[in-house]
Amino acid sequence: VQLQASGGGLVQAGGSLRLSCAASGRTFSYYNMGWFRQAPGKEREFVAWISWIGGLTNYAEAVKGRFTISRDNAKNMVSLQMNSLKSEDTAVYYCAADRIARRVAVLTIKEEYDYWGQGTLVTVSS
Repeated sequence: VQLQASGGGLVQAGGSLRLSCAASGRTFSYYNMGWFRQAPGKEREFVAWISWIGGLTNYAEAVKGRFTISRDNAKNMVSLQMNSLKSEDTAVYYCAADRIARRVAVLTIKEEYDYWGQGTLVTVSS
């Protein structure tokens, strides 16, 4: 699976951004998808997950209630709607695809993902 993330930018605290990730290659609809982020000097951390079937989702506590992950299998696209942004949300955001197709599992660690987009920078000014 090849992934291309987009939609990052500069936004004021309290604002919104929508990130998109376009997939190509293998059958996108068979893969759990995730969003991760990496702030300067920090480890890459889990943000959100969406299942390959059933539309199940899971979020990091830090973004729960503010971010929404979704997917459109017809368009081979996964999105992350980010509302009420805070300065601590500033990071490079990466989309990722599960290393195993059609797996039933909630994936919150980066080692469970084999396919990564190039990242898109989100900067939230306070």
